[in-house]
Amino acid sequence: MPHLQVALDLLSIEDALTIAGEAVRGGADWLEAGTPLIKNHGMLAVKKLKASFPRCVIVADMKTMDTGDLEVEMAAKNGADVVAILAVASDFTIKRAVNSARAHGVKIMADLIGVEDKLRRAKELEKLGVDYLLIHTPKDIQKVKLEKVNASLEELRRIKQSVGLPIAVAGGINKETLPILKQAGAEIFVVGSAITKAKDVVATTRELCSLAGVTVAKPEPERRLSYEEIVKGFEALPTPFISDAMKRFGAMRGLKPIVKGKRIAGKAFTVRTLGGDWGKVVKAVDLAEEGDVIVVDAQGVEIAVWGELATLSAMQRGIKGVVIDGAVRDSDDIARLGFPVWARHVVPNAGEPHGHGELQVSIACGGQKVSPGDIIVADDVGVVVVPKELASEVLAKSREIAEKERRYKAEIKAGKTLSEIFGL
Repeated sequence: MPHLQVALDLLSIEDALTIAGEAVRGGADWLEAGTPLIKNHGMLAVKKLKASFPRCVIVADMKTMDTGDLEVEMAAKNGADVVAILAVASDFTIKRAVNSARAHGVKIMADLIGVEDKLRRAKELEKLGVDYLLIHTPKDIQKVKLEKVNASLEELRRIKQSVGLPIAVAGGINKETLPILKQAGAEIFVVGSAITKAKDVVATTRELCSLAGVTVAKPEPERRLSYEEIVKGFEALPTPFISDAMKRFGAMRGLKPIVKGKRIAGKAFTVRTLGGDWGKVVKAVDLAEEGDVIVVDAQGVEIAVWGELATLSAMQRGIKGVVIDGAVRDSDDIARLGFPVWARHVVPNAGEPHGHGELQVSIACGGQKVSPGDIIVADDVGVVVVPKELASEVLAKSREIAEKERRYKAEIKAGKTLSEIFGL
């Protein structure tokens, strides 16, 4: 039965858990606590992977050369299902590792890296009782010399024909090389950077699983969140978490809250105006729905397009708040009324209501594109725009970031430094 093993050769546990979660959604069924991760965080890395993904096979890449029994016991007690040891270790070390594995209900994978006669050693390892063999193949089968490619694949085929153990392969595996290795007899595909450095980890993993023949359980269709649930979810989250979830995009620049201590989320009703013309701005108050956030592209001009009377009107209409890339006046009255407003400037002078401009069109506000219906989230820190088509996904990622932040705070209170948490 084929398996896709994701090699998490990272330094940060948090990064490893994030990538592992996306890989599992893509169908990966084996997760490897890579040697760098284990060296940086010890058995905590193995423990956290097992706790987070109890249904996956967790491989601890210990690269054991000595004290086989002790290192296998350590890994097993912290949640490992498979422990990787080096095939160049002595027979005595390997036998002790195998005995410890049997005692603790885990399996042994012997890594043939550095072994000259892999076929002979593979036969010896089978007699010693290991459960899996791991063969490191050339990093890019497509780019090395043809004779080396053929020799490597022929070696894999000979081992497959001579030994009854499942064979894992590692080393630069990607969507081009995986089918070749599968045809040669590999059953477990250890993939590292092709997944961990992928722009879309879920999609890349899903494609590799398909090529490997890994059975991917169809995810249950997620219930579509209602607009009200999305808004309520965003209202509970600080804007920095939302910006992080969008890879630090979406944050408007230069806009400040007129009233402190407010946090809002709502659907954007957009306005474009020029030269302090506030005619279309107040018309938006009439047309926007209850709970909307009016977003105004006033070109950053220092002539007010909003004041106390517009605020009173908006409050009567149930408008949730106003975001203006431009100026407001009557800031003292707005603060007294407690109505949420964000703006670039506060000035005493207002423009005229000529009525030029446009409503419900895509605009630029604070350096960000805003389309009608996008979700606006604003608080004391600033304003973030979430594209409406990504709202559910961004909300889910923002909640994950909030949970990570909670864990970071707990670890700091327990005595860890931030550099230790991130493995810097």
